[in-house]
Amino acid sequence: METYKKWVRRNKDYVHSLESLANGLTWLLPERFSASEIGPEAVTAILGIITAINEHIIDTTPTQMHVGPMEPNSFPYSLCISAIKDLETLVEVAAQHYFGDNKKWNFIAVTEATKVLVRLILFRNSGYKMLLHGGETPNIEKHSDFSSSQHNVGGFPKPGSRHGPNGLNPWNLEGRALSALSRFGENARMSSDPVWLRRAEHQQAIMEPPSIERPTLSMILSEKGVQGALFLMGEVLFIIRPLIYVLFIRKYGIRSWIPWFVSLAVDAGGVGFLTQVTKSRDGGKEQHYHLSASEQDELKRRKLLWALYLMRDPFFTKYTRQRLQSTEKLVEPVPIIGLLTAKIVELVVGAQTRYTYMSGS
Repeated sequence: METYKKWVRRNKDYVHSLESLANGLTWLLPERFSASEIGPEAVTAILGIITAINEHIIDTTPTQMHVGPMEPNSFPYSLCISAIKDLETLVEVAAQHYFGDNKKWNFIAVTEATKVLVRLILFRNSGYKMLLHGGETPNIEKHSDFSSSQHNVGGFPKPGSRHGPNGLNPWNLEGRALSALSRFGENARMSSDPVWLRRAEHQQAIMEPPSIERPTLSMILSEKGVQGALFLMGEVLFIIRPLIYVLFIRKYGIRSWIPWFVSLAVDAGGVGFLTQVTKSRDGGKEQHYHLSASEQDELKRRKLLWALYLMRDPFFTKYTRQRLQSTEKLVEPVPIIGLLTAKIVELVVGAQTRYTYMSGS
């Protein structure tokens, strides 16, 4: 296994090219969206899992900057979530083939529940940080206001965080005087310490980076109050939305508008809570939940994924599919464009039946 890891890390560009080519070819497999598509979907799932494993190997490449030990009990949650997502469609196809259209939703619900459980564990173990791409991408970027200060917790400044280490404003006269005395005392201590002791402390600081306490649920609620609760609610709604959607489809059917509207409401509520947290005010002063650049991109991605509701039934059957078919008939007389359009419509209709209810998470 170590030999394979080394080969993947040395040839990552070549591996990415092969994966892209193989995944692209799977869409051209015959009878991909017919009743006998277990074989093609199994190939797609295996390729997806292999791709996820290779990405995990590349992402976990040891670097010279990492000299300390890995975190204890570090479980590859991102790899596990990617593998579950790759197996979802295969589970659906196999369940539909052997148990029928109605009972397949039982197996899909179990798969979604497993994914929700893994994501909730990841959400907790990461210190309640926003899940990027549904947890498939590790959120290791530090907030800009985290740094090394202990006056910030999560993304919220504690009361008095604008003050200096003595609790005084460093910009007034008293604060500047105490700051100068503090620096003088530090310099005096450094000059009295032996050189070898300072070198030992410096080496220890390099080998043992300062540990940051992982926020707990009670800490977030006590330190951030309503904003922390809104953030947690928004992220939990995002995590459980696919399971809620599948459970409502299982009860009311894929053609009912109830699952469609409930899923849309959960999506809107989750994103609305996260958006409100960054804009809320308290006592006339803005208290933003500071998102990192990757978290801001993730929030934008979630909003863009609302477009998938155009591809979900019953909206797709009543509106989107009719538009696609009318476009196909319009360009059908054109030799090459008509053929390509027909193939694209076929792929879109086939993908709609498999990939849209679970997408967006």
